[in-house]
Amino acid sequence: QASATLAAQPTAGQLGWRVQGWLDGSDLRNSSVAVAANRASTTPANNEYKTPAIGYGFNAALRRETDASCLEVGLDLRGARGTDKERFRFMAGAFTRNRIAGGQTFTGGLYAEASHTTGPWLLTGGVRVDDWAAFDAERIETNAATGAVTLNDKPGDRSGVLPSARVGLRRDLDAGLYLRGAAYAGFRPATLNELHRPFRVGNDVTEANAALKPERLYGVEGGVGQDTRNGAWSATVFYNRLEDAILNVTQGHGPGTFPVAGFIPAGGTFFERENAGAVDAWGVEAEAHRRLTEHLSVNGAVDYTDARVDGGAVAPQLTGLQPANTPRVTATAGAVWRALERLSLSGDLRYESLRYDDDQNTRRIAPSLSMNAHADWRLSARAKAFVAVDNIANAPIETGQTAAGVKSLDAPRTVRVGLSWGL
Repeated sequence: QASATLAAQPTAGQLGWRVQGWLDGSDLRNSSVAVAANRASTTPANNEYKTPAIGYGFNAALRRETDASCLEVGLDLRGARGTDKERFRFMAGAFTRNRIAGGQTFTGGLYAEASHTTGPWLLTGGVRVDDWAAFDAERIETNAATGAVTLNDKPGDRSGVLPSARVGLRRDLDAGLYLRGAAYAGFRPATLNELHRPFRVGNDVTEANAALKPERLYGVEGGVGQDTRNGAWSATVFYNRLEDAILNVTQGHGPGTFPVAGFIPAGGTFFERENAGAVDAWGVEAEAHRRLTEHLSVNGAVDYTDARVDGGAVAPQLTGLQPANTPRVTATAGAVWRALERLSLSGDLRYESLRYDDDQNTRRIAPSLSMNAHADWRLSARAKAFVAVDNIANAPIETGQTAAGVKSLDAPRTVRVGLSWGL
């Protein structure tokens, strides 16, 4: 990874400016296996031996500030290029197919953001217009023994222009109280993985989709809060609608052979990424932190979200269901105690309610409660020793489930001991 920034802060009589650039290169190797029906053995399923990718971005902006307002206008560009190289279709002790798939994405646009304060009121807003594109895509599969091409798919280049906007309003009241509201619209283009990289987990296969359109988000929210000398709290009610939502949609179950994906074994499911209608979500978020004494502080947060899929004509079978991996309730609580001049202790709890591992809400992931703790002992002004314990109760925290009911679990109790040094 590499990044660089040059900037000058605005003054009363002069504009500020900023120029930023970044570059990120990555690669990974990954292999997966097919699992026998009795789970007594496995066989290779695919071997992603190389996945080179490059991400890049650039931002340039001018900024003006006064005592009551600020304005920023700028240009924002970001893009990525990546390729998936893998061997798959393991038969008679060897991989029989090779695959090369990938392409490029680009998003770039102009934006303006502003804020203005007048008395107890704060008004903020922003608009931007982006051009998005997905191009230079290909998916070529060949016979490993002969080199004969078995699939040669070169999706056409796609692009479009989409606007984004946000407006917010805050009213300060007495005793640190405030009211706030906002409305917004935005979008998210599909990633290289979603467009081009199929993947496998056990006997489940998820296909990419080079025809995915950007997701578009529309939302409103309103809230109340208070800032005090010893802490703060806030609560927000929101409604969001995500159109052309990118979901992993069930196409069928194994054993069976499907176009492009090939053979799905018994106990496996074939998914494909699709723009599956829309997701409507409303909910409440609340958080608070308070310093009880000079050495002890506590914090907590809760999030309730009721999200439902509206599959429309694209995926009517999903209408009314909960999106995969979206718990209705998430809650956290924690405390930090400076027990001694050199010793600091902290702990936290995290709860997540029932959620599902699939689009059809058949694979239940049980509610979970995790407990973690951390202790720091300051050795000097720059050095400290620490002990951290994750999942103290060694709880079996579920993270996934197969169609056959086999569950995946998060890490068990983990103890870490170390030293840290600050310059």
